[in-house]
Amino acid sequence: MDFHFKPLGKTCAATGRPLVPGSWCHCVVVERQGQQLRLDYAADAWQGPPDDAIGHWRVRVPLSKNPLAARVDPDALMRYFEQLSEEASPNQESQRYVSALLLLKLKRLRLDDVRTDDDGSVLLLEGLHGEGVFEVRNLDLPDADAAELQRQLKTQLAAEWS
Repeated sequence: MDFHFKPLGKTCAATGRPLVPGSWCHCVVVERQGQQLRLDYAADAWQGPPDDAIGHWRVRVPLSKNPLAARVDPDALMRYFEQLSEEASPNQESQRYVSALLLLKLKRLRLDDVRTDDDGSVLLLEGLHGEGVFEVRNLDLPDADAAELQRQLKTQLAAEWS
């Protein structure tokens, strides 16, 4: 006999708090009103299986495979990008480049043209609400570097710009 249960939930059955990706959680199957029900508990809320448990196990909450899953507020990112553009600090050129790429993905910026000069290519970008034109040097970062900068950027935006 095959059993089919819903996938891992997003919130703890005891506290209602979100289950944190990468953390351990406890899952239990119980029978309630003739239905088999899966409940998921954060490790700190787990007090052992309930008396009516049919089975229980421990799993790690998976990390998201979607790099934009931790949603970025496009308007907050745009404000940050505009600030970086005004300051034009060479130390923040990679953050500005990654911000521009994210804004392109989020369809908040549009690529108007690419200009080539002695130092390489420059992206000419325009905001969808009339902002710009912004000139951003194409840094052509390795994927690992871009992913790390994107992670740092999302963390910073969540803390300071949302």
